[in-house]
Amino acid sequence: MNTSPLFQTFIYLAAAVVAVPISKRAGFGSVLGYLLAGVLIGPHLLGWAGKGEDVSHFAEFGVIMMLFLIGLELQPKVLWKLRVPIIGLGTLQVTLTAAVIAAGAAALGLPWRAAIAIGLTLAMSSTAIVLQSLQEKRLDKTAGGQSGFSVLLFQDIAVIPILALLPLLASPDAAGSAKPVHDGVASLSPGLQALSVLAAVVGVIAGGRFLARPVFRFIAGSRLREVFTAFALFLVVGITLLMEKVGMSPALGAFLAGVMLADSEYRHELEGDIEPFKGLLLGLFFITVGAGVDLPYIASHAGLVLGLVAAIMAVKAGVLYGLGMIFRLEKAQGVLLALSLCQVGEFAFVLLGLTEQFHVLQGDGVRLLVAAVALSMVATPPLLILLEKTILPRFTRAAPKREMDTIESEDAPVIIAGFGRMGNMIGRLLEINKVRTTVLDHDSEVVDVVRKLGLRAYYGDASRLDLLHAAGAAKAKVFILAIDDPVKTIEIAETVRKHFPHLEILCRASDRNDGYGLVNLGFQYVFRETMGTSLDMAFQALRLVGVRGHHAHRVVQAFRTYNEAAFRDMAKHWGDRKTFMEQMRGKIREGENLFKEGGITQSEVDAAWDNTALREGMRGVMAEAEVKALDQ
Repeated sequence: MNTSPLFQTFIYLAAAVVAVPISKRAGFGSVLGYLLAGVLIGPHLLGWAGKGEDVSHFAEFGVIMMLFLIGLELQPKVLWKLRVPIIGLGTLQVTLTAAVIAAGAAALGLPWRAAIAIGLTLAMSSTAIVLQSLQEKRLDKTAGGQSGFSVLLFQDIAVIPILALLPLLASPDAAGSAKPVHDGVASLSPGLQALSVLAAVVGVIAGGRFLARPVFRFIAGSRLREVFTAFALFLVVGITLLMEKVGMSPALGAFLAGVMLADSEYRHELEGDIEPFKGLLLGLFFITVGAGVDLPYIASHAGLVLGLVAAIMAVKAGVLYGLGMIFRLEKAQGVLLALSLCQVGEFAFVLLGLTEQFHVLQGDGVRLLVAAVALSMVATPPLLILLEKTILPRFTRAAPKREMDTIESEDAPVIIAGFGRMGNMIGRLLEINKVRTTVLDHDSEVVDVVRKLGLRAYYGDASRLDLLHAAGAAKAKVFILAIDDPVKTIEIAETVRKHFPHLEILCRASDRNDGYGLVNLGFQYVFRETMGTSLDMAFQALRLVGVRGHHAHRVVQAFRTYNEAAFRDMAKHWGDRKTFMEQMRGKIREGENLFKEGGITQSEVDAAWDNTALREGMRGVMAEAEVKALDQ
């Protein structure tokens, strides 16, 4: 067998090209395809590739890139909103899981040092497998997915104290002969080590905020795409080296850097440049995990290994589900949290190697745990498929369905999603004008109240494709999105556009920022919820200070027309703060000049009092009258 890293990489890529498309077409997802490809070409089956330590170290960089890209999608204010699940849920998960597993290991007769080490090691979950699988199944934005991400993020933070604790668990006889965990700051006192870690984190945050952006701006000015990509990779590699030097999780450092650049005007450019590298390296990582599964050992100790895997996953799932209930997750989301994080993570391989190095565990015990960890990771994708195909639909069917059975407006030309303060006004006006509507709202109390008022409304989540079909989306002409959740608005709008492209979509935006996002996604009809009210108040103010009603209407209509055009023009600059502010100042000056005396022509403002149709109608009436007069 050729052990060249280049040859092994070639074999891994060839296996991925063959296995992953087959796995995707079979509905198993890409992660399971990568893992099975690794098992197939590994040293225990076809033997085309070894465990590939060199390739594995290279492929682990894909996990770091993934965390960097996730950080780019999370602005600091969004991360701040997740502080409760990160600190609360994450702390409890690591602590309780480690305690339960350690107690079980001690009950089996293991020394307390070994029991604690095993508990801390098995408390970790696989960031790479979980996040990739949830993203593929579009479960990452759910409550369970967000809670799982918070737990994984805290586990990356917990790496630091766990690495510091392991040397303390070494037996006194072995402590002197053990090698240091890392060579960066290991020789420093604990206080200086903590300061080094803090300085590294502050350096990453400050660098991402104040140094990286000017450099990106300078490189972008050169218009050399390859240099921009090179600097993006340079940034991620540099953060990785810095975090390794201080003994911290490189993935966590990359995540922090991504968060600091989340507000950058070059965020989308960074995502586009790094995404292909991330996907490729993650694939190699999953293959190396599959190739590392020790099939002969598992076969010879099948009962012990499988029993240990089942016990570990059951304990972790039980702790996670219980915490989900404490943190008030719905049952379906609690099950999602429990089953997605019940495996053991890739960092366990590092921790198990250190426990053997410090003589906390012996060789046979380490080998057994390594086999169990690898098998739990391989078992996760099939478990998530079972969750998606079998378990979650049961919870969905258990939900109230009375409205689904009583929707009778399948042929209504208008569907309204959200019947709050905007949706009910729209619906009432349409009904008055004999335009039938089908109204969907996720708040059952609101639906009950609206029904008592004599209007038709139905309970349901408008992002569900089956509900949209039942509501008559295939036959309707207009879909009005009047909900007050910007993220949900985009999700529903994209679902409707994808599955019902004939529908004209009218989107509610809570402010200009949300409106810019919708415009940039290609939605034509975007209405800011305060726009009409603001113009109504402005008109009334003009009237109260003595401006004639006709002139006030003309000015307000002209302002609406100009502001809407400026809004759409400014949307393309949203994200580039410097250019946006420059353009905004120009638009303000342009508007002021336009509305100076004589700045608006009759043709520009006459739309407010457009009497073209009235004049045409009067001509028709007069012509008809003349014909009747001649007949007489």
